[in-house]
Amino acid sequence: MDTFVPFLAAIENDENRKRANEVLNWIQKTFPGLVPKIAWNQPMFTDHGTFIIGFSVSKQHLAVSPDVTGMSLFSEDIAKAGYSQTINLFRIKWEMAVDYALLEKIIQFNIDDKKDCKTFWKKV
Repeated sequence: MDTFVPFLAAIENDENRKRANEVLNWIQKTFPGLVPKIAWNQPMFTDHGTFIIGFSVSKQHLAVSPDVTGMSLFSEDIAKAGYSQTINLFRIKWEMAVDYALLEKIIQFNIDDKKDCKTFWKKV
C-alpha cells in the first residue's frame, strides 16, 4: 500500500507505526473496493470519491474519524470498547486492542449510508 508509506514513515515510534500499518492494511484487505488516499496529511479511504473513514496519529493514540453520523450511531459501542470519543472521532490508545469487528461495522455502515452520495463529504 504505497499510498500511505510517507505517512507511516513519519510516525517515530516503531510499535505505533506497525499498529497504524496493520489497521490500514486490514481495511485494504477487508474492503478492497475502497480507495486509499492522503488528504489533509491524513490517511483515509474513499468510495466513489466519497469519504468513508480517516485516521490521524498522536503520541498517545490512533484517532479514527468515520464522520458525525457514524459516530452518533456507534457511540455506545465505541464507549463499550473503552475508546474515548468526540462528536467527530474516537481514539484507540496505542496499548489498547483494536476492535476490528466494530471498525468493520462502522466502515460498512458508511459505505452503505453514502452509496448515493455525489460529494466528498456527506451533507448532514
